[in-house]
Amino acid sequence: MIIALFLCTSMTCMKNGKAVPPITREESDNAFIAMIEKNPEFFAALSSYLVDSIGSQYAPGEVCIPCPTVVASTPQDNESMRVLGDFWVFNYNVVGDTLKTVSGGSHPGAMILKKTDKGYVVTSFEQVEDGSNYLSSAKRIFGDMYMAFHGINSDEETREQARSIFIAKYVKDNKLPVKFYQDYGWPARKIPVK
Repeated sequence: MIIALFLCTSMTCMKNGKAVPPITREESDNAFIAMIEKNPEFFAALSSYLVDSIGSQYAPGEVCIPCPTVVASTPQDNESMRVLGDFWVFNYNVVGDTLKTVSGGSHPGAMILKKTDKGYVVTSFEQVEDGSNYLSSAKRIFGDMYMAFHGINSDEETREQARSIFIAKYVKDNKLPVKFYQDYGWPARKIPVK
């Protein structure tokens, strides 16, 4: 669903063999936010895992903001869910009105989420391998969703759009007095107001 929303913002979509005008960036953003808000336990589990198990392995910052971009999810046995995604996490320091990136990175792969009395919890994570095994492991993990994953992972504009949405949500939820975020050596970007 997310992929269709993002891809339709930059190209004409097809429906029943007819061209459908692309949705606007604002429509895509609103649909993405609505999906996150409709599944708060689901995204909370992904986010907690990224912060606690992955973000903690990077150079620390004052805040850690996860960006779990979901490619697909499929139910498993025992109330579990297999979630394929391009999972990013970033650590920032607050400098004036700007979140300055300290560290972070991408961790694509498949997470298994299990439903508990308190919501979902990540029970395992199979990551795409680095280096020469990257392509073969990505194709094995994502299977018939590999092209959808590749479309998100290789599209910097789509990744940055998702990142800005997660930053905006985090800033709003935590009442941070910031308006911009900035990677080292790059101009600051305005945090969208949602």
